[in-house]
Amino acid sequence: MTADATLSRRPLRRFWGWGLADARLDARELAKVKAMVEALDVPFAQPPVPQAHDFALPAPRVTPPASLAAMFSAAPLDRLNHAGGKSYADLARMWLRAPPAVPDRVAFPEDERAVADILDWAQANGVAVVPYGGGSSVCGGVEPDVGEGYAGAVSLDMERLNRVLEVDATSRAARIQAGALGPELEAQLRPHGLTLRHFPQSFEFSTLGGWIATRAGGHYATLHTHIDDFVEATRMVTPAGTIATRRLPASGAGPAPERLVLGSEGTLGVVTEAWLRLQSRPRFRASASARFADFFAGARCVRALAQSGLHPANCRLLDPLETVFAGVGDGRAAILVLGFESADHPLDAWIARALELVRDHGGELDAQAVARSTGAEGGDERRGGAAGAWRHAFLRMPYWRDPAVGLGVIMDTFESAVTWDRFEAFYANVKADVGAAIARATGQEALLSCRFTHLYPDGPAPYFTIAARGAADGSVASALAAWREVKRAANEAVITHGGTVTHHHAVGRDHRGGYEREADPLFRRMLAAAKQVADPRGIMNPGVLLDPVGRHVGITGALRET
Repeated sequence: MTADATLSRRPLRRFWGWGLADARLDARELAKVKAMVEALDVPFAQPPVPQAHDFALPAPRVTPPASLAAMFSAAPLDRLNHAGGKSYADLARMWLRAPPAVPDRVAFPEDERAVADILDWAQANGVAVVPYGGGSSVCGGVEPDVGEGYAGAVSLDMERLNRVLEVDATSRAARIQAGALGPELEAQLRPHGLTLRHFPQSFEFSTLGGWIATRAGGHYATLHTHIDDFVEATRMVTPAGTIATRRLPASGAGPAPERLVLGSEGTLGVVTEAWLRLQSRPRFRASASARFADFFAGARCVRALAQSGLHPANCRLLDPLETVFAGVGDGRAAILVLGFESADHPLDAWIARALELVRDHGGELDAQAVARSTGAEGGDERRGGAAGAWRHAFLRMPYWRDPAVGLGVIMDTFESAVTWDRFEAFYANVKADVGAAIARATGQEALLSCRFTHLYPDGPAPYFTIAARGAADGSVASALAAWREVKRAANEAVITHGGTVTHHHAVGRDHRGGYEREADPLFRRMLAAAKQVADPRGIMNPGVLLDPVGRHVGITGALRET
């Protein structure tokens, strides 16, 4: 193996975009992206995509000892693939051939003992360590831009810890290594007739450890909305030692320790494995779609569904413009995509009551647009109609963005959660504030849409999509500068109007300013004290979530001007 050969054992991925290196858009998708880009008055002429040889990478500043050297790579492709996540800014900077930092080396530990050995070496030598799962962060969560106070930075890739270690069929739970990608863990659970059923949009390219570290949102629109709901126990290696929590269905014994691991974003240590609550594979489904002439009428219907106790698995409301982005509507009406699933019982009563609520709120159930099935797993009915079209678009959207980024088009999202009593004002005010920021930054009227991704009895999780020409000169650099202004405005708007800075994308570097406004200062000092105990030299993911005690990293991620 040459020094330039990747040590990754997984199929090669795009360091400059989403997904596998050999992924391609089909003719219909390409036509859709072309139409979207040209609607923004941007000519569709794809520039050459970035190649590894376009980048002049600095020499690694640190060298691991001989006992660990076989686990470390300095190959350009490994370093580029671990230089950031998949946010708009991460990709734009790759198109500019100017990532702000690349890791000095990438480590591929084979087991938990190797993780501990790497952290021991890094702590003794002042090397920052950035835990890396699937690299799908969209908030600056895995970028090795750690400031000047470290001897170097290592990205610690967990891909080799990817097995289901133990299945407890009686309790319906499994012990799973943190580096398992979504498809890997589901494939290993399938022979047991079990499933985790946690499907974020990044499912194919994100890991269990990443879901836990970022409190990822998944498949279910109600009830089990976050990975938190499935975590039974966790195991995390820190520079100060390993912390393992007990397997229990519930406990009232003080603050729950696994809740400190959830959402820690690699700042306390490296999640190596966890026990997860599983489910039997669903056998029954029922789904439908409905149109609402008034988006707020649709929102009131969704509130009734969220408060009904029916617990739909899918309950996505798309505003009129979002239906166009998703390819399920013409922009004249809001669309509700609704679905139920069960491993135990038919769902006729559930879907019937849900459709009563839809009609009560003025929803129109077009017979030709309804995709309804109460059949067995594997039936094709659920893949038809607006529900099926939305599902396909949901999974393919990240691929559609890649060619647009290289043309200087801003395509991005931001998400929040807010209580129902504030929602209508929140929606109007956030759209107004962010729309004004887009106009200031780009000189173009905003294309800004919204959908609900998750729902609670006390409020929705609105998810906004932006599409805009970056600047009149069409350059990626100008688009990135415009994006920074828009992103700051979005962070400010969701906090100012009563929402959270992130519902499920995590804090990272890009949302830190909003998080610091949102979280009580005393709690942030308590969290910093916990980090000082677990990570006394502050080597774990510096700049993400919080700074180590006594050390100002001064990183604001992609929002920092380069």
